Amino acid sequence: MTKDPTPIRVIEVVPYDPAWPAQFEAIAASIRAKLGPLALSVEHVGSTSVPGLAAKPIIDLDVVISSRLRLPEVISKLAELSYVHEGNLGIPGREAFMWPAGSQRHHLYVCSVNTPNLHYHLLFRDYLRQHPEKALEYGQLKEKLARGFPHDIDGYMLGKQDLISRIMQEAEALSGFDLHQP
Repeated sequence: MTKDPTPIRVIEVVPYDPAWPAQFEAIAASIRAKLGPLALSVEHVGSTSVPGLAAKPIIDLDVVISSRLRLPEVISKLAELSYVHEGNLGIPGREAFMWPAGSQRHHLYVCSVNTPNLHYHLLFRDYLRQHPEKALEYGQLKEKLARGFPHDIDGYMLGKQDLISRIMQEAEALSGFDLHQP
């Protein structure tokens, strides 16, 4: 019998850590310095970007660029920082990068300014920041799902979908922004 070399990763959701914004800034600073004006902004997205929200302790960053035409240059510059381009991983309009070996684990994505995925991330983040009761509800669900699906990322993600959809409907209604329209 051979042993499966793939380690089993445990889904861990922890209480909000006030150090997360500083961790984001440390990662973002090197990216901003390397990309210069290629990066319109570097956004802290995902659950670690919402004060008080329980999260998997992994910083998510969206690098915003003016156009996908700039992507080859961005890929090259990020490679100089030892980021490895992974493609869109099945999500059109968003390019994923593996974090550099030896650095803090984080998720780095590059999106052009007009990408719906970017607007989705920002709308979701901003809504949760403005509605702490929804952030609390979302965090409690994530903690419950992490306990129920400690080794099943698909089950964990699927379990969040209904609440995420409801939150996004509320966020779109309040913002007047419809992510489903071209």
